[in-house]
Amino acid sequence: MNCDALGPGVDFEAVAAWIAARPPRLGSMRLVAVDGPGGAGKSTYARRLADVCGARLVHTDDFASQDNPVGWWPRLEEQLLRPLAAERGGRYQRWDWNERALAEWHEVEPGGTLVLEGVSSARATVRDRLSFAIWIETPRAERLARGLARDGIETRHLWDEWMVAEDEHFEVDRTREHVDLIVSGSDRTDN
Repeated sequence: MNCDALGPGVDFEAVAAWIAARPPRLGSMRLVAVDGPGGAGKSTYARRLADVCGARLVHTDDFASQDNPVGWWPRLEEQLLRPLAAERGGRYQRWDWNERALAEWHEVEPGGTLVLEGVSSARATVRDRLSFAIWIETPRAERLARGLARDGIETRHLWDEWMVAEDEHFEVDRTREHVDLIVSGSDRTDN
């Protein structure tokens, strides 16, 4: 069902119903990815969607780091996705961006719905296990402005580097072409 952008007034109940109609593809769990570039509004959207779906929410920022924007996937596979696919609980250690170190452990039990939110969460490596994938579409200048407002103007060089890495990843992975739904993250007041 590759839909056009729905805008900020998206009906979360309708999306939750679409997800519920899909079969589990990660063991007994429905894995839903909310993907898109940094600053697009993924976290806000994913929080609301997880609430409506009664789903567990995991952020890829809990795995990525300042120095590893997209190459962290093996840790997510090992600690979370493989155990859940085998009907065992997943257990992962959150990356603390302020301390620049691994922090506390989090447990995720199999079954139900898991929303995986973040840059590259719908990458080709996981597509066959996704029950549903969503892309958040927001113009680059708006994304950068949001990121700098959140992280501080002194992080501009990091945002520039991060955006290049994202562009390279999405160009090769062609993520946007393989999602079920494209939602506009533009002009949202709650990102």
